[in-house]
Amino acid sequence: MPVLMKLARILIAEISDQQVIWLKEVDGDRSFPIVIGLFEASSIDQRVKGIKRPRPMTHDLVLNVIQALGGEPQDVIITELREHTYYAKLRIRHRGELVEVDSRPSDAIAVAVTCQPPLPIYVNEDVLEMALRDQM
Repeated sequence: MPVLMKLARILIAEISDQQVIWLKEVDGDRSFPIVIGLFEASSIDQRVKGIKRPRPMTHDLVLNVIQALGGEPQDVIITELREHTYYAKLRIRHRGELVEVDSRPSDAIAVAVTCQPPLPIYVNEDVLEMALRDQM
């Protein structure tokens, strides 16, 4: 059963290629980090802070293409954790069908926070349990 999460923290260290976002359980106390790139972290941070860019960024482009083709972004689900790598799906409703698009969690979350209102973010229970074990 997927667990509803929220973006709790964004840690940006410009001297490093690896940034960290923290997801926290909406109806609980569990949380875990995901290491992402600087571009994705900056994009997520700007969206959360409401900073507008003069031209569309990559995540705006993805959202614009989805909408131009008649799709409606539904949510993000982090589906797997394999060899310290998270896998996600950006789920889109199109012509009554649910289409799941393979994505890095950072890109899917960047699209999620670009939407108004932001898309829900879910994590499969087994992925959350593995992430919590990896923290110990």
